[in-house]
Amino acid sequence: MKKLLLVLSLTMTSILVNAQEIILPLWEGTPPLQKDMGLEEKTVEEGIIRIENVQIPQIEVFLPSKQMRTGQAVVIFPGGGYHILAYDWEGRDFAKWLNTQGIVGIVVKYRLPDSKSLTDAKEVPLLDAQRAVRLVRHHAEEWKIDPARVGVMGFSAGGHLASTVSTQYAHEVDRQKDAVDGLSARPDFSILAYPVISFRDASAHSGSQKNLLGENASQELIDRFSGELNVTAETPPTFLVHAQDDGGVPIENSFLYYKALNANKVPASLHIYPKGGHGFGFGLGKGPVDGWRAVLLDWLVDLK
Repeated sequence: MKKLLLVLSLTMTSILVNAQEIILPLWEGTPPLQKDMGLEEKTVEEGIIRIENVQIPQIEVFLPSKQMRTGQAVVIFPGGGYHILAYDWEGRDFAKWLNTQGIVGIVVKYRLPDSKSLTDAKEVPLLDAQRAVRLVRHHAEEWKIDPARVGVMGFSAGGHLASTVSTQYAHEVDRQKDAVDGLSARPDFSILAYPVISFRDASAHSGSQKNLLGENASQELIDRFSGELNVTAETPPTFLVHAQDDGGVPIENSFLYYKALNANKVPASLHIYPKGGHGFGFGLGKGPVDGWRAVLLDWLVDLK
């Protein structure tokens, strides 16, 4: 057994050594819907890496060794209530884990709507999400990715963003465009972990709603950014995972989205665990939810 563990450890080390990391800005020059005000991004590491006030949105691409690549890619949106990004806990750590499965992991450092430099804050996270998906397809040949197997993954408020780009991938704002904009922003699948979905009634996560839409948002805006109201037959297949004892984002969020997916005959897989709380990430040491990643991998394989 010890010999087997040593072999596995050496194999994993080799995988991580051979993995490649690429960092690319989402936009050339000043990003759209933003003024150059000389504001600075803030990064704090206290157990996890928290990023605030993103001014230069980017993607951080983790590539498995060429021999391992399956052709799948997952674009990851960390959570943080649209105020911070839990950048390693719900971003880099998952990208690296996906690499061990031969999947390209892309972490998005998207702009947060409470930044004073933004001219139309509510539109910016979706705009960055669309750009990230398009940029991955733009580099698909170079990174050995199948452009028809590009999915999104989001946690908490990042799950809200992943569901928004899954339902509003064709939404447009007035801005200058380039060649990358000619590519589709529709994800081929989505993975939503304890996601914020609805801004309506008791299901709403007030912090995320306030940070994205501001105080006293109109009913029209609330409905537009409530994912369950925007699902269509074209919404991509979706995997949802949530804990029953989630005290941060009510479990009804996942129920509402699953119900809408099912009503529109969109393939969907909903997984509820009795314990795990909010923000369980990998679920390590949190009981049965520890096994959710294995269930996810089976689902990803079945997508073929």
